[in-house]
Formats: sequence, C-alpha cells, structure tokens
Amino acid sequence: MRDRPVEVGGGWWRLVKVVGLVGVSGGLLATAGPPLTSTVLHPPPPTDVHAEYVKFPSGRDTITAYVAYPERKDPAPVVVVIHEIFGMSDFIRQTTEQLAKDGFVAIAPDLLSRRGGTPPSPDDARKLIAGLEPDTVTKDLDATVAYVKRIKAARGDRVGVIGFCWGGGQSFRYATNNPSLGAFVVCYGQGPDAMSIARIRAKGLGVYAENDARINAGLADVDAAIRTYHKTYRYTVYPGVGHGFLRAREKPEVADSAWKAVVGFFRESLEH
Repeated sequence: MRDRPVEVGGGWWRLVKVVGLVGVSGGLLATAGPPLTSTVLHPPPPTDVHAEYVKFPSGRDTITAYVAYPERKDPAPVVVVIHEIFGMSDFIRQTTEQLAKDGFVAIAPDLLSRRGGTPPSPDDARKLIAGLEPDTVTKDLDATVAYVKRIKAARGDRVGVIGFCWGGGQSFRYATNNPSLGAFVVCYGQGPDAMSIARIRAKGLGVYAENDARINAGLADVDAAIRTYHKTYRYTVYPGVGHGFLRAREKPEVADSAWKAVVGFFRESLEH
C-alpha cells in the first residue's frame, strides 16, 4: 500500500501499513511487530510471577504500591506503572503482572495514597485525582523509584516508566523531571510544553489511538518540540481504536501489537 497523507487532529500524517493493518504514524515513525500469541492484560494473572502490596514513605506520608517480580536468575530492569484517572484498578494490577511476566520488576504506586487510597467509585477517584498537585505526584514517583532501587532483585540503574490516560501525561511529565530514567512510554496521554520537553534525557515511545482527537490534537506540537530539542520520541497512532484501547481491547490484535511494541522498546532501552 502506498503512503498518503491524512488529516488527524488538525495536522497531517502519513498513512502507513502497520502489522497488516492501516496505521497513522507521526514524523518519528515506530512500527509494531506481529500480535502476541496470547491475550495480554487480561485475567487470570500470570502464574510465573510473584506480586504483592508494599508501603514506603514519601515525605511525611505513606505510599501503597503493587509490585510484581519476574522469574529470572539475574536482577531485572524496573518499570514504574502510572495508573489512569480511575486510580489503582484491576487493569493496572494486570498490567503490572504482565510486565513482570515480560521480564521486568514492575511497580504501580497508588497516587491517591495521600487521600486514603483509590476509592471504590471511579467518579470519586476522578475527582480526587483532579485535585492532586503536580509537584506532589512527582515527589511520590520519586519515592517509588527510590524504593524500587533498594530491591535486590531489581536493577536500580535501569528504570523506565509507563502511564495510561492521565497516567500517560504523568509519564511524559515525569520524564521531564527525572534525568536518571532510561525510558518512558506514554499511552494516549497529553504532552508537556516545549520547554519542559527540552529537559528530557530518556528515550520515549508514544502509543496513541486514531479515534482520540482530544489527545491527538497536541501531537503536532509535541513532534515540533521533539525535533527542535533533538529528543528521541517515537510514536504510533493505532488504527480503528479509541482512547483507552489497551484497557478496552475493542480490537485485540491492535492492542496486542501495541503491547508488543511497548515491551520491545523497554527491552531495547533497559536491558542493554
């Protein structure tokens, strides 16, 4: 199939063939490999990982986090998982377990811990997250990284971060504030301003959805800043899916393709 321009979110993008599907990619192209052979991010939990809740201090407060360990003989790279606007959820726990199955020590802090933890109601969680101070989120992510660096089964010098929805924007923002990160992944999250992008040192990967005009409208500005400041940020706009498609899995083959790209990126950036 020949490339041709299409309009997405007010900008022009190249229509390319991705894993036998039609995908929209920005100027910094990242293509995904074949779909996973098994269904990812779904119960039952993996049987070859150990997962548990832990607590650690962040200033005068205590953060609760869900951590999962892979079965491997050597210390593993670390991936911090930042939850959606719904707070800590089954999806985030399953994602943390899946990352462990993929070979990483994965840890998901409940960033509502200072507010008593994620409430049962998603609406209540959204309201609480809307009131979080950005600098407090950074402080709690710093505390998470400090905690996981003390885990003997983890490689404290190989730390990445991934976030979804609200957490995707926080993943991007955290990359502007933590120069020690080795990699960051943004799953359909908003980008920071250009001057903040200038501070990024880690390599980045973006996962976006074709039917997500609200988020995609900012991609042209992100792309311009990445180019201006010579940063490494590859991204793909996946076809025929909407915001939150890794959770909703309306097209499992697209979700599996995106997840394979995420795992491959973390392995490339953190294992070597």
